Amino acid sequence: MNPENLAMGILLFSQITMGMLGNSSLLFYYVISIFTGKHLVPKDLIIEHLTFANCLSIISRGIPQTMSHFGFKYFLDDIGCKLIVYIYRISRGVSLYAMCLLSCFQCITISPRNIRWMKLKHRATKFIGPSCSLSWLVHLLLNIATPARVSGPIYNKNATSRMSYGYCSWFASGNVSTALYMFLLCFTDGLCLGLMACSSVSMVNILFRHKRQVKHIHSAEHLLKISPEDRAAQTLITLVFIFVISYSFSSIVVIFTTYSKGLMLWAISILLFLEIFFPTVSPFVLISNIKFSSSIFLLCCSKRKPLPSVT
Repeated sequence: MNPENLAMGILLFSQITMGMLGNSSLLFYYVISIFTGKHLVPKDLIIEHLTFANCLSIISRGIPQTMSHFGFKYFLDDIGCKLIVYIYRISRGVSLYAMCLLSCFQCITISPRNIRWMKLKHRATKFIGPSCSLSWLVHLLLNIATPARVSGPIYNKNATSRMSYGYCSWFASGNVSTALYMFLLCFTDGLCLGLMACSSVSMVNILFRHKRQVKHIHSAEHLLKISPEDRAAQTLITLVFIFVISYSFSSIVVIFTTYSKGLMLWAISILLFLEIFFPTVSPFVLISNIKFSSSIFLLCCSKRKPLPSVT
């Protein structure tokens, strides 16, 4: 084990530990909320699916690469490699869909309270649960060809067309069928990214206009604090920014593993660190927003006055 692999292994291990701690804490919060009978809004259901997908992404992508850096090369056989890469591709797709759905639903939630938007919100609320569940099935079918491109690390047949992760190998090909398959994946991902970008910009614009309209009724004491509208905008912008950066590097990894035949292991590890950055950081952003929402709820109960909800 050389010093570079050891250092990268420690770095990835630290990132995985922090990510699993954050996502597990968030899942534990929702489990406790369900058992205590706390009312959860549809947005919470989306976050539950997002958090579970993030956990699978960290486990299936980060742990094998970390073990490889610590000197464990052949801990997975051919079936294990196919399964773990397949799980990662599914969880990555669900994470993208959940972020898109969360952004769109929040945009509908804070839109002006007219009849048209209220009807749309009511319809969207009913389809949140089935939509989240269906997304797992869709990405399970969409990535059905992934296991055929993955094999164990000691696969010898046609080795020149394969690149090694250190724990598994990936078939690198640039033929027409591969290009069409990549186009299909990029199209679905691009559609989600486009909807997420449009809804995010729209929501920030709505929040900005709302803040400007109600600014004159805020007291000096309120002006010294971060308003719920500002907090919601900050949470959204932070999550979207982190996701876009993480997803961009994730796409680079996919392209390299498809067309590159000589990518160095340390380069894959650096891209992997950036790739799972969103699953690692996002739970802490969401937890901070949950704490803020809880403080607003307690303040509301003590004063018995309605306050604007954070969405």
